[in-house]
Amino acid sequence: MNATALGALVGLAGGVGVCLVLWRVAARRITLDARIAPYLRERPRTSRLLAERPVHTPFPTLERLLAPMVDDAGRVLERLGSSSVSIRRRLQLLGGTTTHDQFRTEQLMWAAVGLAAGLLGALTIGVLRGAPFVPLLLGVLLCAVGGAVARDQALSRQVRRRQQRMAMELPDVAELLALAVSAGEGPVGALERIARTTNGELALDVRRTLAEARSGVPLAVALERMAARTDEPSVARFAEGVAVALERGTPLAEVLRAQAQDARETARRELMETGGKKELGMMVPVVFLVLPVTVLFAIFPGLAVLRVGL
Repeated sequence: MNATALGALVGLAGGVGVCLVLWRVAARRITLDARIAPYLRERPRTSRLLAERPVHTPFPTLERLLAPMVDDAGRVLERLGSSSVSIRRRLQLLGGTTTHDQFRTEQLMWAAVGLAAGLLGALTIGVLRGAPFVPLLLGVLLCAVGGAVARDQALSRQVRRRQQRMAMELPDVAELLALAVSAGEGPVGALERIARTTNGELALDVRRTLAEARSGVPLAVALERMAARTDEPSVARFAEGVAVALERGTPLAEVLRAQAQDARETARRELMETGGKKELGMMVPVVFLVLPVTVLFAIFPGLAVLRVGL
């Protein structure tokens, strides 16, 4: 390594160090609210260091030591990517038990894997081909950012697939619920029968709604919460329609059959739209690949005859 490259590396390291110091100083700046808050609220009887915190890994001591750094990295990821509100909403739509902090930890792990892969690739390219340092460094940083973005996109895909599965399961669930109500069962009994006899994402959401109803929440309110936990319009209309029918005394079986019919019509319309988009996509290879080959096969004999005549 020559003197110029060594000087550039030392300057880069010094600049990164100064930026990190300034960033930490700005992050730890004490505001006026933080100064007067201890005098305006009741102080805890014990130290906050002794407070019980949930543990999500098999290494609780290491997790507590790394928790502040993980929080700081999470704020950096929030500035670069999706906000905490968006992540919490998507985790709610996913219906799992993953918390926001757990997702940020997973995102950091994906970024670390991308950073390791980028370092391995940069070292391989640098040793074999002697590439410049700055492009290799940019490639490593892009790999790390790509790992964090990939985890965010994976969450969006999981949410989208779950919402699609719920929309596909809705007509059958609504029909079964209508049959149970028509047979004389009450709304809670019909929902319990659906939860026992069916499997899928919508059945899991129904079980969660029944758990809230058993805990003392009115069934109509639990159904409204179920509608708020989804972005699929048909599922939200189903839950809200059942809640309104329970509150106003509307015949529930007719409402459920209408909901099932609407869900099937929506599914058929979406299928037709998807088929139209696929049809347009299939035109691309036909127009740009098959049609030129067909034209060449049709014109080539004539061109060969003309060339022989000349």
